[in-house]
Amino acid sequence: MEQDCIFCQIAAKNSPASIVFENENLIVFKDINPHAPVHLLIVPKKHIRSVNDITPEDSAIVSEMIFTGKEMAKQTGVNESGYNLLFNVERGGGQVIFHLHLHMLGGWKR
Repeated sequence: MEQDCIFCQIAAKNSPASIVFENENLIVFKDINPHAPVHLLIVPKKHIRSVNDITPEDSAIVSEMIFTGKEMAKQTGVNESGYNLLFNVERGGGQVIFHLHLHMLGGWKR
């Protein structure tokens, strides 16, 4: 755990969040600044700085993040209407919190 990382603090339950799912590897919570009617963050409990820092040993957790995103879409009812799974990578790619996370966004009326 990185002491100054807000996502590590949330995973350790040292900072509040609206948690919707948790297992031994991941924690999923509502984004505090949502960009869609449904906006969840899928975060590994292991601190990985960004997609650029993923190693081959992290492949299982990245896969689990994607499958969890799919399941969260189903649980929130956006799986059939459509949703986005998005990794922002580094500051120029929109990453603001430097702890790997996958955005699950959906619920738009189109």
